[in-house]
Amino acid sequence: MSLSFRQADILEIASAEGRVTVDGLAERFGVTVQTIRRDLTELAEAGKLDRVHGGAVLRSSLANIGYEDRRTLNADAKTLMAQACAQDIPDGASVFLNIGTSTEAVARQLLNHKNLMVVTNNMNVANILVDNPDCEIVVAGGILRRSDGGLIGNLTVSTIRQFKFDYAVIGCSALDADGDLLDFDFQEVHVSQTIIAQARHSLLVADHSKFQRSAPARITSLAEIDSVYTDQVLPGKLPQHCREWQTDVIMCD
Repeated sequence: MSLSFRQADILEIASAEGRVTVDGLAERFGVTVQTIRRDLTELAEAGKLDRVHGGAVLRSSLANIGYEDRRTLNADAKTLMAQACAQDIPDGASVFLNIGTSTEAVARQLLNHKNLMVVTNNMNVANILVDNPDCEIVVAGGILRRSDGGLIGNLTVSTIRQFKFDYAVIGCSALDADGDLLDFDFQEVHVSQTIIAQARHSLLVADHSKFQRSAPARITSLAEIDSVYTDQVLPGKLPQHCREWQTDVIMCD
């Protein structure tokens, strides 16, 4: 992609500040908000920034995007993926929902399910499902990560090992070209690996922004996942590999 001078300046500002806003950039450059939105969209499509509500954040392989920004990132796609995932979870199932805004979206789609047992290490998921009177909620103990309401550590792992779930619904911070699920927090990775080991069916919910990012810690391979819910075609040879691995890919576009 050939950047305009303004887009190059926007990247410099994002690099310095971590986040830019549509209104702030429009005022700074003396252009319309529509022009800035178009710039940010093009920069996001080029893999330079991640769009969030009201602006964009710098894409990084060393640190995750802030929780509130992740919540609004590709929100419509997350809703569609969550709806499809929830439809594949029957009433009466036992389900684990881990940390992440995508799994929280799935929790919202489970509010009308009957006779569920949900185990989670995500305080936000527990609070969402309080509104479903037909859902038994078990919160895995552990160290509270204040940034996103996640519970991690050895106590979390020990609690998860007491269960065998019908379904595990997980997210990830990145999905690379080899089909490896990646994350930033090594303690969270250990928790996710334990969740997958204790589940009869593992369901990954990941929008296309995860294809354009990287993270340092490996969770597992798509070969170990039963179903992937996403909003765009998987990159490279991953569709072919998923067929070989017998990993179902459900498009939610």
